[in-house]
Amino acid sequence: MAEKGPSFPPPLASSRRDPAGGPLSPEERGVRRDAVGDLGSALRDLVDAAVRTEVPLPELAEAAGLARELAARLRGKTRTLHEIASVDDPETGERWYSPVYGPGNPVAPPLVVTAAADGRATGRVVLGKPHEGPPGLVHGGVVATLLDHVLARAVRAAGRGGLTATLTVTYRRPVQLGVALIATAEMGATEGRRTTARARLVAEDDPDTTLAEAEGLFVALRPERAADVFAKTGRDIKAWTSRN
Repeated sequence: MAEKGPSFPPPLASSRRDPAGGPLSPEERGVRRDAVGDLGSALRDLVDAAVRTEVPLPELAEAAGLARELAARLRGKTRTLHEIASVDDPETGERWYSPVYGPGNPVAPPLVVTAAADGRATGRVVLGKPHEGPPGLVHGGVVATLLDHVLARAVRAAGRGGLTATLTVTYRRPVQLGVALIATAEMGATEGRRTTARARLVAEDDPDTTLAEAEGLFVALRPERAADVFAKTGRDIKAWTSRN
């Protein structure tokens, strides 16, 4: 039998204010973001270990018990499905638990994106076993997700809100795990609430070879429609609405 591991320490006493309720000051939000990012990083390490492990059965069983204990502790205070996290900024679309790039989300690829007001965005990421499709290769759905995100970031950086209306992905080459990838996007034409954009994925060490490319159409919600779509959040959402 595996040696019994240490149990988790008891939860800390409640602070003077509930960190998951009410708006935080910029300083408080920064402190909480640091903590959320640290937990997310630790959990990403755990996810990677979980999908790569070949430890004996008794260790798997013990690890499962510890994971359930940790989950119960984190559920001591949770949000509903539509509540926005205190570390998020819905006006700019900054989501710290995004499944694509969120520092606090353990299933998110560690995608880092920079964007410019001229409607261009660049993302860098290295993907491992948690995002594997065929052996040794990145899952095609993950590739599409990465391209969709940089497309949206390019559009948003240019001041155009919107949700993805259509996404067309063309896969040119297999995308390897463990390779630094660069995704670039550029905004195209705009017409009313509609904006197009194009994106391309390459390996950092081979930028001339296209691995995948995508075309996207983004449609901004009218303010009254956005109010209806996001009503359950109880917040004024601006990042996905039409802009002047």
